[in-house]
Amino acid sequence: MVMFANLIKNVPFFEGYEQDEIQSVKPLFKKRKYSRGTLLFMEGDAGEECYVIETGLVKIYRIDESREITLALLDDGDYFGEMAMMQKGLTRSATAEVVEPSVIYSLNRRDFVHFMETNPKMCLKLLEETMERLRKANDQIYDLTFLDLKSRLVKAIIRLADEKGIEVEGGTQIPFKLTHQQLANMVGSIRESVSKLLQELQDEKIVTIKNKLITLHRQNL
Repeated sequence: MVMFANLIKNVPFFEGYEQDEIQSVKPLFKKRKYSRGTLLFMEGDAGEECYVIETGLVKIYRIDESREITLALLDDGDYFGEMAMMQKGLTRSATAEVVEPSVIYSLNRRDFVHFMETNPKMCLKLLEETMERLRKANDQIYDLTFLDLKSRLVKAIIRLADEKGIEVEGGTQIPFKLTHQQLANMVGSIRESVSKLLQELQDEKIVTIKNKLITLHRQNL
């Protein structure tokens, strides 16, 4: 089990806070367990809470003309939902769904805003992180617009390996199971096309897949 202080201090806008400062905000967070398939919020909902994942896996996605587009897969130590809390009245721009049983801390908007008002350094950290997320969103838009499907798939795997991967013998493994449909939703395609390309990538020894766990072999790119 991850200690609260170790979990929170890895959230970028709490970076640099002392142990006693982090402990002072602990009572503001609510800890809950969620089962697979739980919707934490939906696109268009009021943004009243932000979340930090202790354990589990959460999918952030949008529905575009009846097709699901996965924007992010978040696991242990990740946070989300803070952008809609920046201004009162803003609504969620995407849906958050629990993919695997998860333990998640939540912080409501009122307490979040009060803490920002009394801790100016958090505002700068939050701005920096918001700009980084905007940059990543622009990268995703570029990929979907200008790259072919194979390039998008390889780039998505590299991004997951960079952000979440653990080093194993011969490569970097994404530490959670991914279905072909989930990958298809990430790259704006259909499952059949992604399945075919994944086989190509395995034949080219760029990836290996075992029990739905993907290992990236960068030396073969």
